[in-house]
Amino acid sequence: MAFSGLTDGITRGIEGAGASLSETFFDTTLRLGVTGLSRAGKTVFITALVANLLSRGRMPQLKAQAEGRIQAVYLQPQPDVTLPRFDYEAHLAALTGDSPRWPASTRAISELRLSFRVQPGGFLSSWRAPHTLHLDIVDYPGEWLLDLALLDQTFEQWAEATLARLERRPEAAAFLALARSEDGALRLEEARARALSATFTAYLTAARDLGRVDVTPGRFLLPGDLAGSPVLTFAPLPKPALTPRASLWREMERRYEAYKARVVRPFFRDHFAKIDRQVVLADVLGAIHQGPRAVEDLRRTMAEILQAFRPGRISWLGSLFGGRRVERILFAATKADHLHHEQHPALTAITASLLAEAKSRADFSGARTEALSLASLRATVEETVARDGVMVPAVRGTLLSSAKPALMYPGALPADPARLLSPAREGAEAWLDADYHLMTFAPARLSLRPGEGPPHIRLDRAVEFLIGDQL
Repeated sequence: MAFSGLTDGITRGIEGAGASLSETFFDTTLRLGVTGLSRAGKTVFITALVANLLSRGRMPQLKAQAEGRIQAVYLQPQPDVTLPRFDYEAHLAALTGDSPRWPASTRAISELRLSFRVQPGGFLSSWRAPHTLHLDIVDYPGEWLLDLALLDQTFEQWAEATLARLERRPEAAAFLALARSEDGALRLEEARARALSATFTAYLTAARDLGRVDVTPGRFLLPGDLAGSPVLTFAPLPKPALTPRASLWREMERRYEAYKARVVRPFFRDHFAKIDRQVVLADVLGAIHQGPRAVEDLRRTMAEILQAFRPGRISWLGSLFGGRRVERILFAATKADHLHHEQHPALTAITASLLAEAKSRADFSGARTEALSLASLRATVEETVARDGVMVPAVRGTLLSSAKPALMYPGALPADPARLLSPAREGAEAWLDADYHLMTFAPARLSLRPGEGPPHIRLDRAVEFLIGDQL
């Protein structure tokens, strides 16, 4: 009995080692980072993405699905037990219930694992066994991504650039008045430092609520257990002629550097640097609605975002030692369902033009990038209506504010993106020859057939670009 138990144990050990070896060398794991700028709909994107991968009836442009090679897709426990799990089930229930509603935004990092069982394609596919792709979806706030740009800036550089940007923003008036009244050369008084930080945080909150995309430092808005700590108690200041030791300026500088070392770098090391593929969601339509300055802010922010990535392909040998580079980056303009499909090419072209500078740098480094317009969950239907005697393409949905049906024609986007980007770069106050209007729609009540995920626009194209080569 003892010998039998020993041999059984050895056999199980060999089988376990074989399984581990198989997963290590034959299964594939991809880490997909998903982040979004203000009001881009990140939580809805991830929820709809997972739902449509589990029930793929609405994913015709996912090549492996169209070819019938995906045998199964299933949720599994996430590999990182220290991270919260993305609450997929609760978010899906909010979107698909009898009284559908948009789910609450996620305000911290989370993770979810999807596993695909796929029959290989190609000439020898019938001779090859199915393989497994593990897709680890890493959800993190866009504010944290923007913080990575701070790593290359001194406190003086960051303070000067931030104060210059705030000059053009009415919501920053109270903070600017307080910052200008301070003498950074004077000895630090903690109460004054806290007042500066609190007023600066109030500005960041107001800017985010207005849909601004460049609200950093991000942890000021998502402090967690760091709330009230010195590492979150600093603010940009005009630099005085003298900066003696123990002065307000020097202490602000010290705390800024601590923020980079204790908050930004750990995020980069522990999470961001391990990402293989990345989605950056942006509310491009919302920026156009706000005006030229919002469009220029978005263009500049997108360029800064790409600088945080380490784009390009990495060798097979390097990957064995843990090295990773982001190989594919998708920049997606969300809420395409707020436009008739006739205007989708214009929205995609505008998004691509916003990213032109950043995209060329990534392509040059070897990473594949793509701009796309999509709707994670379609909340409208299309109609054609008369406006000033002319038939125009419009959409109809249920207003979020009143729950009443409404018809929206947001205005015609220009076919030439330069008509928007040129006045934005020149600092125009408003669009000269156009007026763009947006409404906020509630999710529509759904009736899904077996095997179908929620309705969307081009979510299947997004998945094909991001992971299609691994299926």
